[in-house]
Amino acid sequence: METFDPAELPELLKLYYRRLFPYAQYYRWLNYGGVIKNYFQHREFSFTLKDDIYIRYQSFNNQSDLEKEMQKMNPYKIDIGAVYSHRPNQHNTVKLGAFQAQEKELVFDIDMTDYDDVRRCCSSADICSKCWTLMTMAIRIIDRALKEDFGFKHRLWVYSGRRGVHCWVCDESVRKLSSAVRSGIVEYLSLVKGGQDVKKKVHLSEKIHPFVRKSINIINKYFEEYALVNQDILGNKESCDKILALAPENILCQDHFLSPIHDELQRVFQNHHSSLQRWEHLKKVAKSLNNIKSDKYGPWLEWEIMLQYCFPRLDINVSKGINHLLKSPFSVHPKTGRISVPIDLQKVDQFDPFTVPTISSICHELDAISTTEEEKGENKAESIIKHRTRDYKKTSLAPYVKVFEQFLENLDKSRKGELLRKSDLQKDF
Repeated sequence: METFDPAELPELLKLYYRRLFPYAQYYRWLNYGGVIKNYFQHREFSFTLKDDIYIRYQSFNNQSDLEKEMQKMNPYKIDIGAVYSHRPNQHNTVKLGAFQAQEKELVFDIDMTDYDDVRRCCSSADICSKCWTLMTMAIRIIDRALKEDFGFKHRLWVYSGRRGVHCWVCDESVRKLSSAVRSGIVEYLSLVKGGQDVKKKVHLSEKIHPFVRKSINIINKYFEEYALVNQDILGNKESCDKILALAPENILCQDHFLSPIHDELQRVFQNHHSSLQRWEHLKKVAKSLNNIKSDKYGPWLEWEIMLQYCFPRLDINVSKGINHLLKSPFSVHPKTGRISVPIDLQKVDQFDPFTVPTISSICHELDAISTTEEEKGENKAESIIKHRTRDYKKTSLAPYVKVFEQFLENLDKSRKGELLRKSDLQKDF
């Protein structure tokens, strides 16, 4: 992968927006087949320009207007907002209080920095292959619940370009959900609760919800390699103390205390030195608690630890607010140069953020192809026509646009099926 030089970004963006950005697919997505007049025209776009100049309430008549403005302004970042009651670029002319967000996809934002208290390899904006498994588990857990527990069909997962992932749930019924319903959904999907000062962030009771059990089943597939080998979560005293802080010091049972759990775990940790060995013995201690009936402590120590270290951490405010902005797919991250590309749900385990195309790499690929075409003496007029629709296909961006196109195909099929169903219902027999 080529190294990215931020100084080159302005020139690279010009080429990217002129020849590589998949405008047709992008417009097709946000237009939703023209289901409602002015649906696209009432959509808010936000541009962040060079030197952090931030412009909200952009809106466009059609694909052509969007293309022209993006190529003129060369935004460093593109955010997508809600569909409003009026055109966002005219919001200052609307009567006070009349300009309202009406629809938006249900979105989720999962950022690796929210796991800093439980990952040992990196912190802040840094990521590596050892901690990226957290994002893999997050996608699998949240996507399963959205599909099976809620019945949502059209889910687009996108790499943020640096340290996290986003999800856009695009079903027509979902786009119309109120903030209260969105809050309820994200609350259902949240198990890790509490700020930096809260040591124990997961609390289970004896009545375990099926969502929790299914999430544990997913985490189980990754836990040993991720947590015990790569993160080595019981590898030293500091790490062990963090685990001990999640266990009750004593268990109250029928008005008397059993032997201190901490003492037992500390003895085990002193006698065994690898995370794998320590975890196996911790599970035995946890299992012995499973037979204890206690009103004060749930007997689920093992699962609570697994969930605290591996369960998705959602930004609740991003999901519940209809007018909240979220970075657009196919944006360029100005710090890494990586493109915010769709993730193939069939290949989540194989997704590697470090092999995602950068704006440098795809522009250089395009330059090399253009040079070859010129050497072959290709007709320039024909070449210009091809550039508008085919250039991304000649670069490493192509597989990711294909994932996006498959998502759009499924949206189209669903929409046509719904139109047929409504048509059949209106017939008189």
